[in-house]
Amino acid sequence: MANASEVLTEGSIVVPRTSSTPPRRYSLADELFKNITRFFAFLVLFLMAAIIVSLFIGALPAIKKFGPGFIGTATWNPVTNVFGGLVPIIGTLLTSAIALLIAVPVSFGIAMFLTEMCPASLKRPLGTTIELLAGIPSIIYGMWGLFVFAPIFSQHAEPWIDSHLGGLPLIGPFFSGPPIGIGVLTAGLILSIMVIPFIAAVMRDVFEVVPPMLKESAYGLGATTWEVVRNIVLPYARVGVVGGIMLGLGRAIGETMAVTFVIGNSHSLHASLLMPGNSIASTLANEFTEAVGKTYTSALIELGLFLFIITFIVLALAKLLLIRLSKMEGKRS
Repeated sequence: MANASEVLTEGSIVVPRTSSTPPRRYSLADELFKNITRFFAFLVLFLMAAIIVSLFIGALPAIKKFGPGFIGTATWNPVTNVFGGLVPIIGTLLTSAIALLIAVPVSFGIAMFLTEMCPASLKRPLGTTIELLAGIPSIIYGMWGLFVFAPIFSQHAEPWIDSHLGGLPLIGPFFSGPPIGIGVLTAGLILSIMVIPFIAAVMRDVFEVVPPMLKESAYGLGATTWEVVRNIVLPYARVGVVGGIMLGLGRAIGETMAVTFVIGNSHSLHASLLMPGNSIASTLANEFTEAVGKTYTSALIELGLFLFIITFIVLALAKLLLIRLSKMEGKRS
């Protein structure tokens, strides 16, 4: 007679009965895997908390001495131990904003061309070229920007910008100044060239995962390529698109060497984007090894803390944007 866990069929063939309870060895393996993944997840949270705490402890002397005025003070004088983070904070925000304003539409056009209009024979070479650009070290971009781009920009582009835009009302002060080649605008342009490969590569990948049936149905109804991208591709891949933009923004905010070469490294506050400025990353790279004294070092660490806070706020706003888009999509449907 067959056991309770077996079923007797025709002849003498005994077929084991399938049980809903997995074997014990599989249960132990699942528990082990779950605990390991849980450990690594909490390890990331622990590391982030440790970074925040260490930055706060290191910045505490400067926080006690300068208080909230550290953000609104443009003075940076190591001789008198008076430090303010206004110039590098504004420089970081401006260069990142300029980079995104240029990089996002260009990257979108590249991704749209590669996925919707590019001949099959060119897709792989162009895609590989974009990925190779993403692997170029930042110091190479900085050297190219300083020795090649900046002279050309100062001789041909900045005089035209000053003469055509410098006299306009409202925006004129932002585009007037001597053509020296290096400055906030130059740093933003170099950053845009650096982040375009990252954003374009991510957009291309998320555009390619859109089901072909959806696009073919839209084309069958007479939709143009732009209508398909706008009404089918972008709504389907919006999470990946925003993620790619955030990846590029993170690269722009934290970029050090390329910005250090071309931003001018000046702690003076100017309205013009053509004038030299500074960023948090370039300030840390230039001055941290030469910082003497507790206050000086603490002020630099406080700048690093503000860089962390800026990145956190940007990512939080991006997450809130995605949540809002999801709710709006649900209401429309």
